[in-house]
Amino acid sequence: MGTENNVKSLLDCHIIPALLQGLLSPDLKFIEACLRCLRTIFTSPVTPEELLYTDATVIPHLMALLSRSRYTQEYICQIFSHCCKGPDHQTILFNHGAVQNIAHLLTSVSYKVRMQALKCFSVLAFENPQVSMTLVNVLVDGELLPQIFVKMLQRDKPIEMQLTSAKCLTYMCRAGAIRTDDNCIVLKTLPCLVRMCSKERLLEERVEGAETLAYLIEPDVELQRIASITDHLIAMLADYFKYPSSVSAITDIKRLDHDLKHAHELRQAAFKLYASLGANDEDIRKKIIETENMMDRIVTGLSESSVKVRLAAVRCLHSLSRSVQQLRTSFQDHAVWKPLMKVLQNAPDEILVVASSMLCNLLLEFSPSKEPILESGAVELLCGLTQSENPALRVNGIWALMNMAFQAEQKIKADILRSLSTEQLFRLLSDSDLNVLMKTLGLLRNLLSTRPHIDKIMSTHGKQIMQAVTLILEGEHNIEVKEQTLCILANIADGTTAKELIMTNDDILQKIKYYMGHSHVKLQLAAMFCISNLIWNEEEGSQERQDKLRDMGIVDILHKLSQSPDSNLCDKAKMALQQYLA
Repeated sequence: MGTENNVKSLLDCHIIPALLQGLLSPDLKFIEACLRCLRTIFTSPVTPEELLYTDATVIPHLMALLSRSRYTQEYICQIFSHCCKGPDHQTILFNHGAVQNIAHLLTSVSYKVRMQALKCFSVLAFENPQVSMTLVNVLVDGELLPQIFVKMLQRDKPIEMQLTSAKCLTYMCRAGAIRTDDNCIVLKTLPCLVRMCSKERLLEERVEGAETLAYLIEPDVELQRIASITDHLIAMLADYFKYPSSVSAITDIKRLDHDLKHAHELRQAAFKLYASLGANDEDIRKKIIETENMMDRIVTGLSESSVKVRLAAVRCLHSLSRSVQQLRTSFQDHAVWKPLMKVLQNAPDEILVVASSMLCNLLLEFSPSKEPILESGAVELLCGLTQSENPALRVNGIWALMNMAFQAEQKIKADILRSLSTEQLFRLLSDSDLNVLMKTLGLLRNLLSTRPHIDKIMSTHGKQIMQAVTLILEGEHNIEVKEQTLCILANIADGTTAKELIMTNDDILQKIKYYMGHSHVKLQLAAMFCISNLIWNEEEGSQERQDKLRDMGIVDILHKLSQSPDSNLCDKAKMALQQYLA
């Protein structure tokens, strides 16, 4: 029970195998003493959990010892809840009957045993559908486990018990074992967690309450709405930023130390919960942003020394940046893009992924931040992201470039092409990640829009682009990929000089013809756009193009398509035939 170094020196002397050996003694008092010591060692941060699992006979032996006394129950549950880290450990404990052996301890006369058993269930259920689905149906003294958990989160129970049972129900809900609209979630778990965020609670409890609530409501818009109007939660969280408070500074050094230690945990928890609350609903986002100095606080959070707080602040901003309204107003007023660009300079991957996602939103055409971001060197930064090993960063880099190129002026498009380089563009077109490929096609499509731009880009990169298009249309790709690629061809066909690159390429013309007769309407429509753009009457050389396509049998296909049951396809075919008649 001394310092971490004390525990280390015991570990170096192989204390754990010796204590485990002691559990085989016939003397119950001796077993309890060994367990008490093991408990203390395993709860130390310097002890590797794996040491509990190295000898396969240990877990079954501990399960058997559970029935010996309330002390063996308390210590063994405590050891399990400290040493269960991740799905592998959960599976081992589950397969050795942890659920059945521990469930009846929830009704023990000893508070400590009930509490440790509850903690065990929270770590067993976390992100584990198998365990969670089992827990829903377990009976203890004729009562189902979820009902027992609900009783344990009532207001008259100790806070630690309320919080832990709320965690059990939260984890079972997130693992799909309890519906999000179940009364035990909406009327019991959620209000209990909101209570944990109030000023009356200790700082540690407020951190745990807010983080658990953020996890509970993250995927569900209905729970987000309910939480946002429970006990003025949004205003209550603003208080999380007021530590350490100036009052405690002089009077109580111990208190100040405690506040300082928890201040960044509190900020992290508040950011996480705001991010979950604002994930889907416009009104909630507005409420969060209108809370006292909230934007300033988030922007300050972006440059905090703690990586965890930075990550939570970026997540919170990302959540709020899904709002068109806020992108046009608050994000502009606070020049959020400045600290964001700074965050992107040298951050760990997990922060980069969220920050670059947010940058995608700031680069949408209606966002006023688009201009200053471009001026601050975003193109190079994003092109750099597209070369990352991490597929999520490649997607975000290319996605942001795609948003940047949308309805952009020629200069920006030229900048993008120059910085990205055609080699990298084609590397991305053969990326193994489907999302990267789709966003790269989206970028190409946005680059190749408006005639002068199409002709300009095709005059410099035409050969390579046509090659890439051919490769994709020949490859094993899904409908969406081929549709995007045909839309790029339709854009090229809309150019004045660029058209010729298609007309002089018989291979491509045959492919367009093939897709006009494809079984999938989306592809037929996309191929039709190409043809319409090639035969449009008012344009120079349309007669020669029409003749060449007629010789290829395109007109026959158009006649066939004009009888199509799909009204959209039918109309487009008739419109194209009119060009021939005019």
